[in-house]
Amino acid sequence: MRILMVAPGTRGDVAPLTGLGAALTRDHRFDVSLAANPAYRELAIGSGARFHALDGDMSALVSPAAPGTKPRPVDIRRYLAELTAYLDHAATGTLAAAQAGADLILANGISPYAYDIGEALGIPVIGAHLQPLESSSAHPPMALGLARSLTGPGNRLLGTLMAAARAPYDRPSARIRSELGLPPRSRRASEALRRRHRSPILHGFSPSVVPRPRDWHAGLETTGYWWPHVDPDWTPEPRLVEFLAAGPPPVFIGFGSTAAHDTQFMLDVASRAGVRAVLQGAEGVDTAHVLGIGDVPHAWLFPRMAAAVHHAGAGTTAAALRAGIPSVGVPVFTDQPFWAARVHALGAGPAPVPYAKATVGAVASAVAAAIRTPSFAERARHLAGLIAREDGVAPVVRAIRHTVD
Repeated sequence: MRILMVAPGTRGDVAPLTGLGAALTRDHRFDVSLAANPAYRELAIGSGARFHALDGDMSALVSPAAPGTKPRPVDIRRYLAELTAYLDHAATGTLAAAQAGADLILANGISPYAYDIGEALGIPVIGAHLQPLESSSAHPPMALGLARSLTGPGNRLLGTLMAAARAPYDRPSARIRSELGLPPRSRRASEALRRRHRSPILHGFSPSVVPRPRDWHAGLETTGYWWPHVDPDWTPEPRLVEFLAAGPPPVFIGFGSTAAHDTQFMLDVASRAGVRAVLQGAEGVDTAHVLGIGDVPHAWLFPRMAAAVHHAGAGTTAAALRAGIPSVGVPVFTDQPFWAARVHALGAGPAPVPYAKATVGAVASAVAAAIRTPSFAERARHLAGLIAREDGVAPVVRAIRHTVD
């Protein structure tokens, strides 16, 4: 069976699907393809998947304004125009990938046009989301970047309103429908139709971290995490191994594709908190107490850390929980405040430090709390044990077989 996974977005959107795809290929003999930006070609091929390029680079579109500045209305309009153009290219690439051959499509949360393509080509589509995007009384809408619940009715109402609002993928969906000769239907109407039909959406995160909301309809399932594929031949740089062996476990500090804080900020946090630290994205830094690194698999690195300071993206948050270490969330936008708040609510880290309040002193104080409060590490280890017993792939296989049978 030919499975096409559609993953426009940043590395955090792509990496979990490489692990899922590798398992589907290795253990279940599916023929897996991954459609993503060209920057992730080697990541996809290394997992055993065929690769289809989706033109563009979303890493340049992670925020409407430069780090440390508040977006103006003109910045937001420009950002939405650029995001719409990016998703338009992604829709074109997704169509080409599907036409190359697919028996089923797994589509992430920013590729609703995959459903229109599937409708035209007669290919079933299953949602494969990394966040709880469907509206619910259990949480506020991810797109708004809210950490605080608005109470059950408020969450549900605002989620419903957001689902009906204009979105950057509306134009790509409409264009694809027109090009493929489908009757006009808005993205909002298509999503409402899928809800009525109980179309399946699989969520690649742990029910121990986010329990399945009770008001979700049948077909919306939480599978457990899909872990990024790690090259079995990968080995760490000798200097990193030496640094880890030279003292107590350090603190990881890194902000992923957000580029939210620069090297000097990370150095200042480590110094103020009085900890050894590994700084991701700060290659060239090498002192007795701080080491800068490039791309190192979190699955290898995080179990060797005392805590992790990060932007609270879905993947980085999951990796820290899997490793059983406390997190210090410094969320910037979209789903990051949600994940940071979940970690704190679960007792696996101190209160998040919102980006707007992320001074060196505030983050350093949170780091000190994370490593000096035993209950944070205890709760993180408990959650790691629960997560280790979950199999995020098996529910996907069941859904695939049920959909095509």
